[in-house]
Amino acid sequence: MNLVEGLDGRSSPRGRPRSEAVERSIIEGVMQLLEEGVPLADISIERVARTAGVGKATIYRRWPGKEELFVDVMRVMEPVDPELPGTSVRDDLVVLLETLRRRGLAKQSSAFLHNVHAQMKSSPKLWAAYSDTVLEPRRLLGVELLRRGQRTGEVRPDVDVTLMNDLFVGPMLLRSVLRSDAELPEGLAEQIVDTLLEGLRPIAP
Repeated sequence: MNLVEGLDGRSSPRGRPRSEAVERSIIEGVMQLLEEGVPLADISIERVARTAGVGKATIYRRWPGKEELFVDVMRVMEPVDPELPGTSVRDDLVVLLETLRRRGLAKQSSAFLHNVHAQMKSSPKLWAAYSDTVLEPRRLLGVELLRRGQRTGEVRPDVDVTLMNDLFVGPMLLRSVLRSDAELPEGLAEQIVDTLLEGLRPIAP
């Protein structure tokens, strides 16, 4: 069956083309409710439909439930995932960490975004959906990037790639999530990557 891609990369059967304008109005409807101070737990599909000026069936054709809809709203609110240059493990890691830094800055500067993230974490079902569809693919990308580095000889082959990935993203997450008042200066991504690569490069015989 032929597939066409929607606004956020999800696939839908050909014959029922997705309307980006409709999807945008639905997502903006959720954002409007959040900006008005409506808690995530109180936002229902019916309320979103009224705000966006669409029918409930229109929403359900695009999202199976409000958890999936909220995840896409968060994607729109966050910086777009970067395209990796592919020139070296070092360069790709810097791009990944720089994106984390920018997300951290966005949360620090926006009480609204910080509040929405806090509400998501308080909902196990919603946070699980966000973790599975957004956070886990990003983690796997970093792990695969480090595996590539082991194959090319850029990083040591005797260190577990999952542990290595935690070592790289840990300092940035510490500053952007656990220490909301911590500085996230330009060049931090390069500093973290270069410091860790010094210890993870293969030792010359």
